[in-house]
Amino acid sequence: KQWYQRRVGKQWYQRRVRGGGLDVYANVVRCMSFEGIQTHHTGIDLIAIRENTEGEYSSLEHESVSGVVESLKIITQEKSMRIAKFAFDYAREHNRKKVTCIHKANIMKLSDGLFKACCKEVSEDYPMIEYEEQIVDNTCQQLVINPQQFDVMVMPNLYGNLVSNLAAGLVGGAGVVPSKSYGENIAVFEPGARHTWMEMKGMYVANPAAMVLSSAFMLKHLQLHEAGDLLIKAVNNVLNKRSCMTIDLGGNASTHDMTKAILSEVDLLA
Repeated sequence: KQWYQRRVGKQWYQRRVRGGGLDVYANVVRCMSFEGIQTHHTGIDLIAIRENTEGEYSSLEHESVSGVVESLKIITQEKSMRIAKFAFDYAREHNRKKVTCIHKANIMKLSDGLFKACCKEVSEDYPMIEYEEQIVDNTCQQLVINPQQFDVMVMPNLYGNLVSNLAAGLVGGAGVVPSKSYGENIAVFEPGARHTWMEMKGMYVANPAAMVLSSAFMLKHLQLHEAGDLLIKAVNNVLNKRSCMTIDLGGNASTHDMTKAILSEVDLLA
C-alpha cells in the first residue's frame, strides 16, 4: 500500500505540477562545488535545464496485450523550441558563456533529432553564446571525467533527471543541490535531486541545505535579492566551517542541528 501511495502521488505530481496541469515546463538545477565539501572535483558550476512536460515522463503508458507494455515518448517542435529559448535566455541573463544540447539523436533520430534541430535553430539567435551538442551517454562520462567543461545544459525530460542527479553526486549529493521550475505564470522551488530516501524517514538526519538554498532562489525570484544572498552565504559558511554536518556529508548532526547552525549564521550576517 505504501508503495502504491508513493507511486500514485509521484505520478499525480508529475502530471499536475510538472506536466499538463500547471505547465511548469522548465526545471533548472544548479550544481556547484562548495569549499567545505571534499569531492573528487572542484570548481564545478553547471546548470542543468530539463524540459518537464513531455518525453518519457509524460506517463503515457498502456498494456496493449497481456505481458506487452508500450511507453510513448512525445517530443514536439513547440515545446522543444520553448525550452531551447528558455535555456539561451537563462544563459544570457546569468552571464553564462555556453549552452550544450544533450540528446540521443544518433539512435532516436526523429524524436531527439527534432529536439536537437530546435536547439540548433534557436542558437542562431544568440551568437554571443557558444553552442555545442553532445550525446547523453558521452555526457555522463564527461561529467565524471571533466565536469568543469559544462556551463548550461539543456535536454529532454528523462536525460535531465539522470544528468542532474549525476551532477548532484559530484558536488556533495542531494542534500546540497537546489532547483527551481518555471511555467509562464508560476514558479516552484525544491531540492534538485528528488529521490525520497524513505529508509531514513522520521530519523531527522536529512540535510536541510538544499531546501534552504531553494528558498533563497525563491526570495531572489521575488526580487528580494539581499535576503536570498544572505541565506546562500549562511549555508556556505556552515558548509565551509564543517563544524555541523549531517551524515551525508560525513558528520553526525541532525536536521535540526544544521538548521540551527544556518539560522545562527543568518543572525551573524544580518
